[in-house]
Amino acid sequence: MPDPKPVARSYTPAAGYHFLTPFYDFGVAVTTRERVWRDRLVRHMALGEGDVILDIGSGTGNLALAIARHSRDVRYLGFDPDEAATRIARTKTAQIVPPPEFRVGFFAASAIDDWPSPSKIAICLVLHQVGLEEKARLLREARQVLAPGGKLYVADYGEQRSRLMRLLFRLTIQQLDGVQDTQPNADGLLPVLMREAGFCDVRELETFRTPTGAIAIIEARKPGT
Repeated sequence: MPDPKPVARSYTPAAGYHFLTPFYDFGVAVTTRERVWRDRLVRHMALGEGDVILDIGSGTGNLALAIARHSRDVRYLGFDPDEAATRIARTKTAQIVPPPEFRVGFFAASAIDDWPSPSKIAICLVLHQVGLEEKARLLREARQVLAPGGKLYVADYGEQRSRLMRLLFRLTIQQLDGVQDTQPNADGLLPVLMREAGFCDVRELETFRTPTGAIAIIEARKPGT
């Protein structure tokens, strides 16, 4: 029998559509208060000399830039399926020392066998763009590659607790990325999925009200020492 055809994989580009990728940085800065929550995320991660940070869904390199503003001697590893966004990231971060490392592809533990186990992982504005099964898969893969005792940080649209935040989220993010993939985030399922993936000590650190809804920073730990 012939080998089965490989399953086609797709992803939602950073700005929702490929033709909008060059405008992503401007759009996300205006609509999400990005500088505020990214800087707070880096402070929560408390990166120190020798830390290895894996950025799943590294996009156009904005987390790498934020880390460079606050931390030194950190090894940054970025992984993203969008080749155009990754080209932008490499250009934007070319002057950072030590230089960030970027790889293009769909994230899986097996795709980074030659990279060191990260002490910390960040997933920013990714999980609201993928289906429920893919959210769970990404979290399981992240747990697999994270060093024992390491921490995961998710910065994304979380539970939309107020009527205003639900309205803004519905009129913006759900119009751009669809309701099916984004609603689990709005319903507050991210912490549940993180626990189901095997993480412990899951807690919401901060929430930021933005013109497109509430963005939460959620921390979790991989059991072990």
